[in-house]
Amino acid sequence: MVGVATRTVEADETGMRLDRWFKAHYPGLGFGHLQKLLRSGQIRVDGGRVQTSTRLNAGQQVRIPPITPDENRPQTAGTIKSMTDRDVLQGALLHEDSQVLVFNKPAGLAVQGGSGLTRHVDSMLEAFTDRQGRKPKLVHRLDRDTAGVLVVARTRTAAAYLAKAFKDRETRKFYWSLVAGVPRPNTGRISTYLAKTEGPEGDRMRIAKHGERGADHSVSNYAVVDKVAQKLSWLVMQPVTGRTHQLRAHAAHIGHPIVGDPKYFNIENWEFPGGIQNRLHLLARRIIIPHPDGGKLDVTAPLPPHMKQSWAVLGFDESSGEDAADLI
Repeated sequence: MVGVATRTVEADETGMRLDRWFKAHYPGLGFGHLQKLLRSGQIRVDGGRVQTSTRLNAGQQVRIPPITPDENRPQTAGTIKSMTDRDVLQGALLHEDSQVLVFNKPAGLAVQGGSGLTRHVDSMLEAFTDRQGRKPKLVHRLDRDTAGVLVVARTRTAAAYLAKAFKDRETRKFYWSLVAGVPRPNTGRISTYLAKTEGPEGDRMRIAKHGERGADHSVSNYAVVDKVAQKLSWLVMQPVTGRTHQLRAHAAHIGHPIVGDPKYFNIENWEFPGGIQNRLHLLARRIIIPHPDGGKLDVTAPLPPHMKQSWAVLGFDESSGEDAADLI
C-alpha cells in the first residue's frame, strides 16, 4: 500500500469523466469501490468533492487515497480463484444503478454453467441478491474466452426491457480484435448463414447455405483501426445479428481469423509473433443500449491484460480506437 498521492490531469485528458480517468490510471480499482472513496471524500479534485461523472480539465489536481496492489491489478481467470464471488464482481463493475449492472467480464470466466464448470457469472450473481431476495438476471452472454462488457438486469422489469432491446437490435455493440493479415477492403460487411455443428472439442459454427436446416442469417461489420505490415491488424467489429461465435466464425471466413482462437484459427504453419500470448484476442469493448429509465447507457471496457500486452508489443495506440465505432 502506498500513501496519499496527487496526480495532475494531463492536457489530452481534458473533458474525460472522472470514472474513466481512474479506469485508465488504476484499472484494478472497481467502480463500486471508486464510488465509496468518492462518497467518503477520500478522492477530491482541486480539494473539492466530486462525482464519477465529473469532467476533468487540464492542470487539475486529483487526490488519490492509498490503493493496495490488489486493487490496482486487473482481474484474470487466475487471480479470481482466491476471491469471493462478490469481490470478483465488485472489482469488475463498470456501471451500477437501481436497474442495471454492467461488468467487465474477465477472459476465461464463463457467463453460464456448462460441463465441468462450477463457477460462472450467473452463479456468482447470487452475491448481489438484494434485500427483497431478487437476484440480478443475465440478459445476454459472452463467450468464455471473450473479455469485456456484460450487461445484467437488477429487476424482472429491467430484464424484460433489456432482453427486448437485444432482440429488437436496439443495441449497438463494438468489439476489438487482433486478426491475422489485413482485410481488404479496410471496411466491410460480412453476411453469411451460420449453423452449429458438434465436435470432440465442443460446438462450433460453420458457414451454411441459405435454407439449410438450423442455419441462421448472420451479419457483421468491421473496420481496420491499425496494422503491422501485412502480418496483423487491429479491427473494430460490430455484430449486427447475435449468433454464437459469430465474429470468430466470420473473421475466419474472410481469411483473417482472430489471433489465439482455439476453434477458428485456420491458417496452417502460421508463426505466432513473439511477445504475444496464444489467447483469444477478442474484447467486447463498448455497448450502447436503451436504459429502462430512459436515455442511453454507453459503457466501455478496458483491454484485458493479454491484449494490453499485445498492443504494447505491436505499438498500437489505444486512443486511436476511441472513435473506432465511427469507422463502421
